[in-house]
Amino acid sequence: MRVAIIGSGPAGFYAAEALLKCTDVVIHVDMFDRLPTPYGLVRGGVAPDHQNIKAVTRIFEKTAARPTFRFLGNVCLGRDVTVEELRQHYHQIVYAVGNEADRRLGIPGEGMPRCTPAAVFIGWYNGHPDYRQAKIDLSVSRVAVVGNGNVAIDAARILLCTPAELERTDIAAHALEALRNSQVREVFILGRRGPEQASFTPPELKELGEMEDVDPVVTPGELAGCVISEAEGNSQQEKNLKILQSFAARQPGAKAKKLHLRFLVSPTEVIADAAGNVAGLALEKNRLEVQPDGTVSARGTGEIEVLDVGMVLPAVGFAAERIAGVPYDEKARIIANEDGRVVDSVSRSVIANEYVVGWARTGPQGLIGSHKGASAHIVEHMMVDGTELAARELPEREAIDSLLHQRGVQIVSFDDWKRLDDVEVARGERRGAPRDKMVDVETMLSTLR
Repeated sequence: MRVAIIGSGPAGFYAAEALLKCTDVVIHVDMFDRLPTPYGLVRGGVAPDHQNIKAVTRIFEKTAARPTFRFLGNVCLGRDVTVEELRQHYHQIVYAVGNEADRRLGIPGEGMPRCTPAAVFIGWYNGHPDYRQAKIDLSVSRVAVVGNGNVAIDAARILLCTPAELERTDIAAHALEALRNSQVREVFILGRRGPEQASFTPPELKELGEMEDVDPVVTPGELAGCVISEAEGNSQQEKNLKILQSFAARQPGAKAKKLHLRFLVSPTEVIADAAGNVAGLALEKNRLEVQPDGTVSARGTGEIEVLDVGMVLPAVGFAAERIAGVPYDEKARIIANEDGRVVDSVSRSVIANEYVVGWARTGPQGLIGSHKGASAHIVEHMMVDGTELAARELPEREAIDSLLHQRGVQIVSFDDWKRLDDVEVARGERRGAPRDKMVDVETMLSTLR
């Protein structure tokens, strides 16, 4: 049986691993990615100072080394090949395209200079080709990061790291140079709900108290009414509260930079200066209301304050991009599916032999490791559904290569990627870093040529 996986991030690689471990049928996997480089969010989204998380790529390399696996990089679905063509060349298709679009605040002033989605900032400092030329102006002293998840923490931490902390990482060279000259001294992480509803993970939150030149600041009033129960002391929320309480109990620090964690505020307007750049952020204070189903939501009180900041980075979530020929769920902003089986977005009837894994299935939730079991679960569906598929005759496996070559596509194999990897690692050694990334697709392709 021959399967196409679209996307080479963790969910895609975990699906490939599960497929290739099946013993009752020989499965050939062709994994496509629009970039010449594999690993998706691990390369383009995980913070450069979190090298331990990136070590998961060693597992993916073992999957890629299997004889029935192929990587076809620099191939974009919808540009170089259509969904219908994939249906002709493969028995099954797995969409593992992640969430490449960002969600917006939807408030006045959001589009002005220096109000930049955190996804753009993160792609910029990670050397993602899409964002290498983003205009990130670090001449301001105060920045607001809107959101209460790990993406917000990553953005804030990178803004405040010392150059010495960053030099030892695989941060993009252009970002390292800009951050060396950064004027940012204060960052505000803003959450619309309370500390107990924040979605930070405790290790990432704790890191904020261990930075070389940064004092975390939490005013005791931000934690008013929050209680840690002995029975639930080990939950993520309780661990976060303990860390926040430890920050609030600290004496005022003497470090040069400050990181403020604030809760129960919602941005209502990005305020401009005379030149049309960000000069402040209007915030409405919120109160919490418990809904009939037990969930807690924030409601505005009408009380407004203006936070004096020169940059705003919204980090309020991600969404799947639309792909021509693939059903899209407009409300959830994911590929339309029922438990990983792709369905028609209107009738909800199953589209035979097409599946979705990872954030394109669920939206942005779960850490990298959680995708292993989730992708394996979808592969179980594929095996149940595909018992008779192998009998369907397909073109030769290399026919897809010929089609792409006819269109002038330079396919990047996994061996090609390893050559690029060697170049990046050698470049990184010059500054004592794990790698110095190539950030331009044409540079990657010309290097291989």
